[in-house]
Amino acid sequence: MRYGIAFSGKDCRRGEPLGGEIVTIHIEDDLDLDRIAESGQCFRWEKTGAQAYRIIAGKDCLYIAALGDGRFELDCTEEEFRDRWRDYFDLTENYRGIRERIDKGLDPFLWEAAKAEQGIRILRQDPWETLISFIISQNRNIPAIRRSVAMLSESCGEKHLDSRGREYYAFPDPETIAELPDEALTACKLGYRSKYVHAAAEAVAAGKINLESLLFSNEEITIKALTGLYGVGVKVANCVSLYGLHHINAFPVDVWVKRILSEQYPDGYPFERYSPYNGIYQQYMFAYYRNK
Repeated sequence: MRYGIAFSGKDCRRGEPLGGEIVTIHIEDDLDLDRIAESGQCFRWEKTGAQAYRIIAGKDCLYIAALGDGRFELDCTEEEFRDRWRDYFDLTENYRGIRERIDKGLDPFLWEAAKAEQGIRILRQDPWETLISFIISQNRNIPAIRRSVAMLSESCGEKHLDSRGREYYAFPDPETIAELPDEALTACKLGYRSKYVHAAAEAVAAGKINLESLLFSNEEITIKALTGLYGVGVKVANCVSLYGLHHINAFPVDVWVKRILSEQYPDGYPFERYSPYNGIYQQYMFAYYRNK
């Protein structure tokens, strides 16, 4: 995919001087910040304005805002954009081309869903943070997940200052969480999930599961490894596979997707037709159905 980069020392929207450099990029593909923020794949995006967000990802923090006509402003250097944020937003993948693979005549529902929800991209998130976030997500709504992830980070994550002088907390590493006493996890409003979070942290810290190696594993090996963790079922494993390991053929099935498959694909969903992009198409369907 093609994009252009320009630099400015001031915020293009308000003319306010900032502490660091500003990158303005032009994207000739799908990117809708609001749709991504509400897609259920990320839990540390804070809305700061119209199509504008403060994003905490791992140990990093970014302000990004849409300027219109495919232009976006990011408070980072060109090097930081190329090394960190270009991959985070999966900007080398052609999502418009993926949408155009859908045959309206064969699958009018998916075609309409992809059209309505264009702008969603599957973020390339940290596997460890994604694992814990989706363990926390079980049987909870998105605001509750966000609160617990924030509380966990604030309880034991490293404190930093962002480019605008605001404090934020990095997501804690496995070793740190593994050493937390039970009451510290309970204080993060995790409920019964506390023991699952602690067990996952111990397993990763001890090297019983290597999340980085799963980036290059096939789906069968990945799901088997993830479901071997205490408290991780097939749905959470598929969420981690898609959103944390970027296996874009992974297909998480929750109550919304079960309803979609039952109502729209009574004869079976055509996984082979849509491989290797089933996870992206699932995201379009999920968002479209939930937002109807």
